Amino acid sequence: MAHKFYELLFSDAVKRVQEEYGSRRQYEKIAARGERNSVLTDAETDFIENADGFYLATVGEAGWPYIQYRGGPRGFLKVIDEKTLGFADFRGNLQYISAGNLRGNDRAALFLMDYANRRRLKILAETEVRAATDAPELFEKLRDENYEATVERVFIFRVAAFDWNCPQHITPRYTIDEIKSMVRPMNEYIEKLEREIAELKAGKL
Repeated sequence: MAHKFYELLFSDAVKRVQEEYGSRRQYEKIAARGERNSVLTDAETDFIENADGFYLATVGEAGWPYIQYRGGPRGFLKVIDEKTLGFADFRGNLQYISAGNLRGNDRAALFLMDYANRRRLKILAETEVRAATDAPELFEKLRDENYEATVERVFIFRVAAFDWNCPQHITPRYTIDEIKSMVRPMNEYIEKLEREIAELKAGKL
C-alpha cells in the first residue's frame, strides 16, 4: 500500500528539492512501509474529536491559497466515519472566501493543532459544502444544540490522506481550561493552608 499523503504531495519538483537537501532516501523508505494513512484510526478520531479548532486551507480561482481558522466547542469537527469528517459552519464575517473557493476547487487541507501536547495532524480532503436548509439530516448530526451560533451551511470532508507531524518547533500554548486544571492542585493546597492559618489565628484570639 502506498503512502497516500506522500503520493499526493510529493510532486517531481518536491522530490528534486528533497534530493538537493538529502532527505529523499529517508522518505522513500517511509513510503515503502506502506503506512495506512488514508483511513482514520482510533488515534486520529480521538485527536479530531477533542479539537476545538483547526486551520482550513483552500485555493481560489486566481491560484492564491487562503487559510482560515475555524473554531467552536470541543468536538464540533465530527468524525462521521473512517473516511469522512464534517462540521456545522457558523456565520462569521460574511466574506465566504473558503466556501467560494471550494465551488471552483473542492480540494482542501485541514491542519489540527494540540499546542499543549505539541502534536499536529494534517489532512487532505475533497469537500462538499451544503446549505443547512438543504441537508437537514446532516445539520442535525453536526450541530451542537448547546452552542449559540447561527449555522448557515455544513462542510463535509472526504479524507484523501493524512499525516502526523513531529513536535519539533511547536511552542506549547494552553487554554484557560487547561491552565485551570494544571493549577487546581496548587489552589486547593493554598486554600487548605489558608483555612489552617485562620483556625490557628482563631485559637490565639
